[in-house]
This record gives sequence, C-alpha cells and structure tokens, in this order.
Amino acid sequence: MAAETAEADRRASWLAWKTIEVDGGTTAYGEAGQGPPIVFLHGWGLDHKAYKRALARLVAAGARVLAPALPGFGGSAPLTDDRCTIEGFADWVALFLDAVGVHEPVVAMGHSFGGGVAICLAHDHEERVKALVLINSIGASAWTTRGSALRSMAQRPLWDWGMHFPADLWPLRQARRVLPVIVAEALPNLARDPRSFVRVAALARRADLTGELDELKRRGLPVVVLWGNRDRLITRESFDEMCRVLGGPRAHTVAGTHAWLISDPDAFAEVMTNVVGLGVGGDEVGRRAHTAGATGA
Repeated sequence: MAAETAEADRRASWLAWKTIEVDGGTTAYGEAGQGPPIVFLHGWGLDHKAYKRALARLVAAGARVLAPALPGFGGSAPLTDDRCTIEGFADWVALFLDAVGVHEPVVAMGHSFGGGVAICLAHDHEERVKALVLINSIGASAWTTRGSALRSMAQRPLWDWGMHFPADLWPLRQARRVLPVIVAEALPNLARDPRSFVRVAALARRADLTGELDELKRRGLPVVVLWGNRDRLITRESFDEMCRVLGGPRAHTVAGTHAWLISDPDAFAEVMTNVVGLGVGGDEVGRRAHTAGATGA
C-alpha cells in the first residue's frame, strides 16, 4: 500500500498547471489525463492545487481532469459584484469549459462551496453536465435539530461556523497532512484577494439550493452524494436533507471530517473509481464505496 501511495503521489506531478483567459480575465487551472472529462470545483478558501493528490488518483483511474481555480482564488480574476452569486460562478464554469475546448457533457464534481457551484452548473446549464458528484457539499437548507424542531442554515449564527471551521479542516492529529495545504493555498488566497474570500464565505453560509436539487431529481440526472461522518460544517441533517430532496441518490458516508479527501486521497480514489464508474461497476460499487477507509481530515 505504501508503494502504491508513493506512486500515486508521484502522479500528482502529471497535473499541468496552466493559465487561460476566461470572460476577459486570467484563470489558473490544472489539467491532466485523456479519458472522459471531469471538472473538479474546489471548496471555499482553497484552490485547485490543494486537491492535487486526490486529483492525481482520478487521472490514474482514466479520467481527463480539469480543475480551475474559481474566480477570486488561486490567481483567477474575481467576478464583478453583480455576478458574485453561486449562479454567477456556475455561469463562469460554463465559460471555462468553452475556453478549454470541452463541449461534451462532463462529470461535475464539487467539494463544499464547489459542490454548490456544481449544482447550479447542472441546473442552469443542463447540456453541460451528465452526472454530478457532491462531496460534503453546501446546498441543503437544514442545519441541525433542537428537540423535534429542524433548524435551517439561515438560523446558523456566524460564531457556530467559526467554532467548527478549524477543527473540521485541520484537527491536530491530521495536521501534518492538512495544515501544509492550508498554509500553502488558503493563506495566500486570503492575502491575495481578501474581498473574494469574505464574499464567497457569505454565499456559502446563505446557500439554499433545494429548489435546484428538486429540479435535478425531476430531470433524472445521476447524482452521487458523499459525506464525511465527522463533518460539523456540513451537518448530518444537511446531508440527509440533500439526499431526501434528490429522491434517493447514490449516497455514501465515509469516515472523516470536512476535508477528508485532502487528508486521505487513497480513500477518495477508491470511492471515486467505483462510484463514478471509472473502474469497478455494478453491485461492487456500493459494497466497496461503503467500506472505503477514509481516515478524515
């Protein structure tokens, strides 16, 4: 297993880091592979390079991976004020796909805030997305329960986000794997464009995409929902509601917190190879995905 992990990490160097003009602004992105296209959309505060070890596993499994730094992150030009909405980010992703010459339907894969963008991409640009993979994604309206009452994300105070954010992204026992990523990617993003950092955080906090999710259910779009069982940013109630609104998507829980795919890219590779259909299929998909041993972030 150690040899396989070392080889997979070596493959991370296959990702070519490029820039391209999208909608009149410079965009940074990573690209590798020759197979069916997957567009990977990163979470708030991070950028495309933070996931390079996980993305390398997708390339090794036979996919063409395109991982843009969303506007305002990783050196990509920010959106204008009037377009800084989740729908505006989704429109931008469609323009990015045009710019890199991808016109066939893609698997849209998003983590956290990137999941919300992927939902809107699939909803607003139906012809661009053939399947959706949501990883600890924003979008459901439920936050938590108090007694028998379900409380919404709109009721969640800012201090509660702040209390759980550090512990869910880099707990002490996983710091050697996750903290270097945060230092290398999130802090430069904050220093480079603090306004985008704050604006996107506000979008993520207020996101309620249940209407879009319900429409995707009606259309019958294939959706996979993944969730780390120790995530306190995207709660169990939020995950359950997302699955309910989608009408029973292929849903899997792994052992981990909000950033489990960064801390354990091998577990991510196993789940993705199975669930997305790049390798094993059929009944084996559900069995192996449920037993994937993610250790969490």
